[in-house]
Amino acid sequence: MRRRLLAAAAVAAVTVPVMAGTPPASADIHHPTVVSADPVDFTPHVLDGTVWSLALVGDTVVVGGSFTKVSDASRQVTLARKNIFAFGLHDGQIRTFAPQVDGAVYSLAAGPDYSVYLGGAFKSVNGAGQRGLARVSLQDGTRIASFGARVNWGDVRALVNRDGILYAGGTFSAVSGVRRSALVRLNALTGVVDQGFDARLAAPGLKRTRVEHFDVSPDGRKLIAVGAFLKSGTAARNQIALFDVGGPGAILSDWYTEAYAPTCMQGFDTYLRQVRFSPDGSYLVVAATGRASSAQKLCDSAARFESAPTGRQNPTWVQRTGGDSLYAVAITGPAVYLGGHQRWFDNPYGTDGNGPGPGAVSRPGIGAVNPNTGKALEWNPTRSRGVGVRAFLVTPDALLVGSDTDELGHEFHGRLGMFRLP
Repeated sequence: MRRRLLAAAAVAAVTVPVMAGTPPASADIHHPTVVSADPVDFTPHVLDGTVWSLALVGDTVVVGGSFTKVSDASRQVTLARKNIFAFGLHDGQIRTFAPQVDGAVYSLAAGPDYSVYLGGAFKSVNGAGQRGLARVSLQDGTRIASFGARVNWGDVRALVNRDGILYAGGTFSAVSGVRRSALVRLNALTGVVDQGFDARLAAPGLKRTRVEHFDVSPDGRKLIAVGAFLKSGTAARNQIALFDVGGPGAILSDWYTEAYAPTCMQGFDTYLRQVRFSPDGSYLVVAATGRASSAQKLCDSAARFESAPTGRQNPTWVQRTGGDSLYAVAITGPAVYLGGHQRWFDNPYGTDGNGPGPGAVSRPGIGAVNPNTGKALEWNPTRSRGVGVRAFLVTPDALLVGSDTDELGHEFHGRLGMFRLP
C-alpha cells in the first residue's frame, strides 16, 4: 500500500466531550472475520524503547510503555512524549495529552469521564507522588487527585476496569497500607481497597509473588490470573488460578491445571506472560515463554483451556513455536492472534538452534491461529522480531499492535501498528 502522508498538522488539540459511564468490558471484542494483513498508513510512530500497553477511551488510543519520542505518520514532526501519549483512532493525529510520568507504564485501562488508569513502575505523575497507580484526565493530562491508590513497592503490570471496580495486578505486597499480595480490587473512583477481596496469592520458595497478567470474563464473574505464584491460600495453583469475583470476595475456583507445573529453562519464576478470555467467555488462551523446545511441555507456546468445566483441566490445543517466546494474545472469535519473537508456528518438533521441524510454517513475530484447532491461519503480515509484541488492542473494527521494533507488514511502523477488518 502506498503510504498516505498526513496533510493535517501532526498534533490535534481536540476538544472531546466529557463522557460519563462505564468503559467497555476487558474481554476482547468479537470480529466477523480476520483482520487485513496490510497495516493502515496513518498510525504515529514511537521512535525508541518499547510499547507495553494500549487502551481505547472514546475515539482516543492511549499508548503506554518506556519511550521518550514519537512522530506523526509521515515522520516529519517529532514530539517529546515520555512513557505515555495518545492519538486518534480514526486519523492517527497525536493528541496534546502529555502527562509527566517518571517510569514505565506497563498497563492501561479506560476510565470514566474521558480518563485513563495507569499502572507501572513510576513513582510520580506530573511531579506528585503516585507510585504504581494513577488516574489521569485525557482532556489536559492532569492527575485526578481523588483517586489515591498507591502501591508500597514494585510495579503494576495489569489493570481491568469493570462497572466501577478496578482490578490491579503486579509485584506489590500492599496498596495504600492494606496488605494485598500481587492482586487487588479497588473502588475505581477513589482507589480505596476493597477489604473483602483477597486472592491470598503466595509463592513459597520464589523471590516474590507476581501477577504477570490477568483478565476478567465478559460477564464480570470470573478472573483468570497468571504469574509467579504457587498457591492461593492453602490450595496449590501453579502459575495460573481462576477466581469467582461476581460476589463480594475472591473465591478460588476448583478449576485448575497442572500443565504449567513442569519447569522450562532454569531462572524463570514464571513462564506465563498473558491470558485472555474469548469474547463469549467460554475459553481462555495463555501465551508463554520459557526458552525451551518441547513437544510435551508448554514452554514457548499458546494453549487454549475451557473455562466452564471444573476440576483438573488439560489444554484443548497447544500451539508450539519450537523454542521462541510468545508474549501477547488477543481473541476475536474467528482468530486467536499471537505475538512474540517467534519464527514459526505449528512447530512442536523444531528447536531454537536447529531450525523448524516437520509441518512448521513461517510466522515471524506475529500470527493468528484457528480458535478451534490451534493451527496457524494464513494471516501472516510479518514483523521485525526484536524482543516481541507486548500488547494487542481489539477495537470494533481493528487490531492494534504494540512492540519494540519498527517493521510491520513489510512497512515502517515504529512500535505501533493497526490492522483493520477488510
